Amino acid sequence: MKMRYEVLFYCVLLLLTACKNGGQKPNISFENYKVADGFEIELAAAEPLIEAPVAIDFDNQGRIWVVEMRGFMRDLTGTGDEAPSGRISILEDADGDGFAERSTVFIDSLVLPRALAHAYGGLLYAAPPFLWFVESNDDKPGKKTLVDSSYAVGGSPEAQANGLMMNIDNWIYSANSHYKYRLKDGKWLKEPTTFRGQFGITKDDIGRLYYNYNTIQLAGDYVLPNLLINNPYFKPKEGVNKVLTNNQRVYPLHPTVVNRGYVEGVLDKDSLLTKFTAACGPLIYRGDQFPDDYKLNAFACEPQANLVKRNILTFEADKTTATQAWNDREFLASTDEGFRPVNLSNGPDGALYVVDMHRGIMEYRAFTTPYYNNGIVARKLDTLVNAGRILRVKAKGKKAGELPDLVKSSNSELMTLLKSENGWVRDRAQQLLILKQDQSVLPALEKMAQNSGNIVAAIHALYVIEGLNALSFELLRKLAAADKPPMLTAHALVLLQKYHAGNVDAMAALAKNLLDKKDPVINLYLAATLGSLTTTAPQTFMPILLQLAQTYRDKPVYQEAVVSSLTGLEEDFLQVLKNAGAGKKPGLLDTLLADVIKNRQDGKMNSIYVQAKTPVDARTNGLQLYRTNCASCHGVDGDGLEHLGPPLKGSEYVYGPTSRLAMIILNGLEGPIHINGKLYQFNNTMPNFANNFTDSQIADIIKYLHNAYVTTPVKPITPEKIKELRSKKTGTLTEKHLLEMANAAE
Repeated sequence: MKMRYEVLFYCVLLLLTACKNGGQKPNISFENYKVADGFEIELAAAEPLIEAPVAIDFDNQGRIWVVEMRGFMRDLTGTGDEAPSGRISILEDADGDGFAERSTVFIDSLVLPRALAHAYGGLLYAAPPFLWFVESNDDKPGKKTLVDSSYAVGGSPEAQANGLMMNIDNWIYSANSHYKYRLKDGKWLKEPTTFRGQFGITKDDIGRLYYNYNTIQLAGDYVLPNLLINNPYFKPKEGVNKVLTNNQRVYPLHPTVVNRGYVEGVLDKDSLLTKFTAACGPLIYRGDQFPDDYKLNAFACEPQANLVKRNILTFEADKTTATQAWNDREFLASTDEGFRPVNLSNGPDGALYVVDMHRGIMEYRAFTTPYYNNGIVARKLDTLVNAGRILRVKAKGKKAGELPDLVKSSNSELMTLLKSENGWVRDRAQQLLILKQDQSVLPALEKMAQNSGNIVAAIHALYVIEGLNALSFELLRKLAAADKPPMLTAHALVLLQKYHAGNVDAMAALAKNLLDKKDPVINLYLAATLGSLTTTAPQTFMPILLQLAQTYRDKPVYQEAVVSSLTGLEEDFLQVLKNAGAGKKPGLLDTLLADVIKNRQDGKMNSIYVQAKTPVDARTNGLQLYRTNCASCHGVDGDGLEHLGPPLKGSEYVYGPTSRLAMIILNGLEGPIHINGKLYQFNNTMPNFANNFTDSQIADIIKYLHNAYVTTPVKPITPEKIKELRSKKTGTLTEKHLLEMANAAE
């Protein structure tokens, strides 16, 4: 009987820890938040149900699944960031008031998890360095599959893959990564793609990708993914990874703490941040709740300045540009220093959701400067932990959309949803139709792809057919040749690449037909997708590429498209180009071809095709080495430990001659020693690490120490210099040695 009660007790305890009820809605005011006219902010979820959210996704019931990076920077030393404290939770709004009252832990005990995506009837999630897929059985994790053992490597949470976004082409893309993923016929596929961004990734209605970097609020591809990487010895620069706006100006409502605010130009005379310093979580708005002029607008987060930026996109055949919506204010900004927008999401209801990490410290320990740490302490932001919020931004006076019952929707109902004005609904309907693998929908899908007046719905239908393994050359040829919007032809040309074999004559006729249309969008995609055809029938397709190259001689993206289609034929085409332009000055294409020819001769491939382990950045590696080998005596914060080791923070031996600091690490040190005039009588002798660390590791440790504890620029040291210093080994150093070395040549 006692055993039964014990079992019952532990079952109840497990339920209590797995599910949390938030009870009443927290009394959180948005008075110090300013949102654009015509909009309002609502609280969708908040602490204590969640802590440190960094990414969300919605399931077929409209519930929010959230990644909680609870271990990130709980204090200025980063204590506990390797503890399995992270988790993925399910947030539920039981009473329909728009606020989640209940949180259920789906997966617990994760170390700094960072991304998730609902796909294939389960959940894909990143828990560095792994990418996992887990089946969901009544909100409980089922069978678990390792998709990639090296998905998120790099040491720092700021330098690991993330995002996990299903695109319209049925591939899953990530930020900070050059791989894409897909589950096909029961097997997980991993293929190279262009490297994109830092934290967060988004897409527009036709499948072009957008992302950002710390100081670049919005970057993106001018073309559909993977279009310009068919030639392995060519790395495109003009059509992908483009900065979409040079205007990085921000308009915060108040002074904020930023990592290098002491650098001239970072802050203005009023101590306001002037430009992006921590851009992340971009979003192309694809909902149906905002006014029409917000459709396909781009938004970006700046957590260090507590704001969200809005940009208006302009699309041309070979270019996309972004323009800030306002030159004096933001879409959303706050004087609440805890407001840390790190990610954005389109919701099933058409609203825009803001993932507010709501944490005081936002810089990873490896990169924080004394300036930043002092500012955080002065504002007591280091005490802001155990919080986290999800905000909903809606247009005033417009009812939010209702989520259709996706769980019970029939095939015909899902087909209708491919025409929804809400991009989230269209995306999920596409994936559910593919998941069902019901071939009976093919006739209706083909009709929608060919006859729909809605180009976006037609593209969705096309990729449902692709996901059902039912594409045919004839269908794609008809779509490419039809008088439809050019981007539908573009998608058809991309998909036709798999059907070139055996269809050379038909493709030649199609290409000539498309050339007669003289459409710049169609011509761009035609130039980029003739690769295998040019190899098979160069006499037929080289003249077509030549015509395209000459027509768009001054358009770099078109020149890149031509080069991408010339795998192994660069020298032949270069000669064709010279013959056609005899006497003319060589152009961009001549230069590109010459570069590719040299790359091929040297065996230098586009880096995305080279299997190489992502290196850990120097400061992160230095931090890890410091924590493992130095913190036990000098303290994790560099303040020193009584009777063990002197402080490094503010020490002249850290900000002094770099060679001297390297010699201390190489040879060891024994006390007593004076630091800033104070005598330290530590009992232990610092051992020499010459045999423990490589030259590069010592350089990384020094780089970390300089970044963490020095407020003025210090001359860096190279591994080569450290190698030279090894030959000058003196034995354990003393203070006398250090004073003699004070003026040593660097």
